[in-house]
Amino acid sequence: MSQTEAPFDTTGDGDGDEAGGDGVNVRFDPLAELDGVEVVDPIDRHRYTLYTDGPVTPTTVDTAGFEYPVDAAVQFETAGVDLATIVGGNVRDADGETLSNFDHTVDETFGPGTYSVELFTPIKLYLQVEGPFTIETTFASTMLTFEEPTAVTVGGRSFHERPAATITTTTDPEDVMRAVSTFGSALKTTGPERSYPTLRGHPPAIEVGDELDIPAGLEPPETGLRIEVPPELGAVYVVAPLAYYLGARVEPGPIPRLVSDDGELDYALDRPLGFERTIERVLKRIFFMDCLTRMEGGYIDALHERSALEGNVDVDFESLYAASLPEQVAAYLDVPYERVEPHLPEWKLTTHVAPNPTSAETLPFLVDDLAIVRSPQTGSVASPAAQSQVVEEFLRAGESFTRSASASATVEDVVSPERTDSLEQAWVGAETPFGASKATTKAYQNRLGRTAKQGDIDITVVCNDPEMASEEGVVEDAYGDRDELPFDITLKRELDSTELRELLEAETDLLHYIGHIDADGFRCPDGYLDARELDTVCVDAFLLNACTSYEQGMALIDAGSIGGIVTLSDVINSGAVRIGSAVARLLNRGFPLNVALDIARDESLVGSQYTVVGDGGLSIAQAESGNPLLYEIRRSDTGFEVDLHAYPTNQFGMGTVFMPFLDDSSDHYLGAGKVDTFTLSERECEEFLEREEVPTRVDGQLRWSHEVELEELD
Repeated sequence: MSQTEAPFDTTGDGDGDEAGGDGVNVRFDPLAELDGVEVVDPIDRHRYTLYTDGPVTPTTVDTAGFEYPVDAAVQFETAGVDLATIVGGNVRDADGETLSNFDHTVDETFGPGTYSVELFTPIKLYLQVEGPFTIETTFASTMLTFEEPTAVTVGGRSFHERPAATITTTTDPEDVMRAVSTFGSALKTTGPERSYPTLRGHPPAIEVGDELDIPAGLEPPETGLRIEVPPELGAVYVVAPLAYYLGARVEPGPIPRLVSDDGELDYALDRPLGFERTIERVLKRIFFMDCLTRMEGGYIDALHERSALEGNVDVDFESLYAASLPEQVAAYLDVPYERVEPHLPEWKLTTHVAPNPTSAETLPFLVDDLAIVRSPQTGSVASPAAQSQVVEEFLRAGESFTRSASASATVEDVVSPERTDSLEQAWVGAETPFGASKATTKAYQNRLGRTAKQGDIDITVVCNDPEMASEEGVVEDAYGDRDELPFDITLKRELDSTELRELLEAETDLLHYIGHIDADGFRCPDGYLDARELDTVCVDAFLLNACTSYEQGMALIDAGSIGGIVTLSDVINSGAVRIGSAVARLLNRGFPLNVALDIARDESLVGSQYTVVGDGGLSIAQAESGNPLLYEIRRSDTGFEVDLHAYPTNQFGMGTVFMPFLDDSSDHYLGAGKVDTFTLSERECEEFLEREEVPTRVDGQLRWSHEVELEELD
């Protein structure tokens, strides 16, 4: 699999003082046992290895020699670099002209001269080399080979981003409009390439205060576009992602409309479909058409979605690429939505945002994810008590509540958000959502405060009840079974309250807790530990696989955690084991919390009782292919059909381009949701399933690609 996240970044990654050549965000470590260099992002916990033909000693060099920004750079001498994975990229000459966009089928030789080789890896990498050299890519690896030992300079840039500044706004909707109007200042281009995730910087943070204060340098770009809406908080929140993406000002007006300063564009945003749905469609259509138009920049050769749509619409993409932004938007909106809808990527996130002043502080983080924003509309209240029928079914089957507690906690104000077609859903408000994650400003702020870390990914499995020991072995085996990523896994049993407190206060990437939780907190051999009494928690992510762990999970977020998975009610032990083991394997393969839980929910009837609190986009590990993947496989008349699903992440967000490497085609796809259905022969399917360990649905059951036996398929 191959990933393309963005072509370049002309202004850095929006990291403020963290960006630059000081090496804070990226470091280079010589391999201890093999030959090569490991590139490490200590904040996002990402790493990538460059193998060499012999021992090398990387020497730190100046970053100024790179055309595009890098955080740190080293140089070493080698006759070859083996990436040991399938990697796409491009080669540019000394003048910056693109000579090659390589993928899985390229075998090219470049003559004498100076070259820059960009690699699409979990950490942005640029290699500066002198030719002649050869790039050869296969279905297993990508190799650069030189005729003799050659100096190779490697620059790395983290994808980690943070707001450039903080805006203070009052609760007056017109002040909030002015604050939201600054979001476009984070865009690194106002051309179609802003549809690449790394060319969309993080919007400024917002704090609610007594007066409006916008720091200098956050002026919106001169795009000539503005969005007019009535001065109501709910309306301002809904248009915020569109205003950010277009770099448009938000101003008060009697009716919602998108207007250009030159008067050539005046598009009503309160069409019969309704204001919120119209905004959603406008954002999706403009974003999608940008993804097709940006191809004129020459960064990739073929995009599946453009090929599928091009003959059905009257659009001159070459002319549009050179047009002004208002002209591009007007042309995009002339394309009937019904023509583009079948080809749209599935959207990563829809958020249901309460129209109150405090939601303004969460808004920049949602916009950074290019989330769809809706005002809360709830379906029937789905309290955990209403799920008692599931519990009764288990009891009739002879199951036991080994995770129950005598003083069971309760979850109040449970609501069921209106369903959407996005891959993830989040709720911003005081209530407890059923079927969506509970997003909080504190969780996102905790993510921004994540510090650089030395060493391996730390995972701690705690089993605080001997009767639940069956789960500890399953989850311990699930974590850390990847040779290319170092995990430090610790198993602890029957921690007393002091030991559990000390564990929560120590830095850990993930806590997988197995035990009892009730109204008094975590049950320990010597009593209880109530997380609501903790001032500091340094556990980044957690899975509290215990009954009604929601309140304790929220307390961990309030004290410093970033995100976690909790339960809303009592859960049956056998179902909890299935959910816990499935989540463990999915997190291990790079799935974010939200997606891991969504996939794992189908493993048990009690899956509906689990939810995510905090930042549901948090991942504890990187996916092998950039975006985490899910396969669905079935037998067909001509062989096997494979539905391939890709999931956007914080690092590879909406607009990421994905190449499946399933045939000789060089087509790329937008990596969000169902990519396509591919028909493979038995031999092709066997080879495909062996390339990477990927969750795979067979007859509705979750399996793993390496475990699938094709002869067993009906």
